[in-house]
Amino acid sequence: MINKKEFVSIDIPDFEDDFQFGWKKENEKIELDLLLEAIYQKYHYDFKDYSRAHIKRRVLYRMRISNMENLSQMQHQILYDRSFFETLLMDLSINVTEMFRDPSFYLAIRKKIIPQLKKYSFIKLWHAGCASGEEVYSMAILLKEEGLYSRTQIYATDFNTIALQKARSAIYPIDMIKDYTSNYQKAGGINSFAEYYTAKYDSVILDSTLKERIVFADHNLVTDGVFGEMNLILCRNVLIYFTRKLQNRVIKLFMESLTPSGFLCLGTKETLQFSEYAQFFSSIVEKEKIFQRKPDDNA
Repeated sequence: MINKKEFVSIDIPDFEDDFQFGWKKENEKIELDLLLEAIYQKYHYDFKDYSRAHIKRRVLYRMRISNMENLSQMQHQILYDRSFFETLLMDLSINVTEMFRDPSFYLAIRKKIIPQLKKYSFIKLWHAGCASGEEVYSMAILLKEEGLYSRTQIYATDFNTIALQKARSAIYPIDMIKDYTSNYQKAGGINSFAEYYTAKYDSVILDSTLKERIVFADHNLVTDGVFGEMNLILCRNVLIYFTRKLQNRVIKLFMESLTPSGFLCLGTKETLQFSEYAQFFSSIVEKEKIFQRKPDDNA
């Protein structure tokens, strides 16, 4: 006979709560799918093959600070309020950037790639996913210092027109200059970084000559086509936000946009190792994720 004083209760899992949790998660997935489809149908931006972790994190962030109860409410807001959609678009865009980001990368470009580019009479460079432009102007400065800027055409593209507008302005917060200067020096800069900007109030304006060889353009890596005959393509820290399927599509796009022996630069956490098109590239600087397209007969 069990002594009631010695009886120890055992916690039994609440299967109803587990079921409700799973049901809620499933509904959330459906709502997110419908939200992305609504964005595509209404505004023609396709985020369906972006990393779900990235999309979910950014969407839930916007939902919380907008005091919305669920994603269905957000979907309604997006369909009937373009300004709200543009706010969400900024959330979904990949805007983490700075001048001479990862200085060792620019040092590798200066030492390993620039000598190869100097063999050409004219150079075409594509900076895909340029965001607000800091890294584009970084490359412009490097090319100036290496005597190549006057014979280079740079195409800087992004799907985010607001970010492109900021990139065209070449105006950045003055409180970032200390970090930018440090990056520039570590990247092998040969002048004073102050030569490339003018300080005004709480901002700096980059030298207008840095814009002379840059064309900023709206281009979406998910849906748009080839930029042909490029000698150098930079797309750093963008592919990590894509699914494997979309990564393969974009790498194929880059491969078809490069000249034979052209160079492709990815971000520090990105690789071609698992790509369907890895065999078309050679690793030039493994640590900095700089690759070279093989000549057609060696692919």
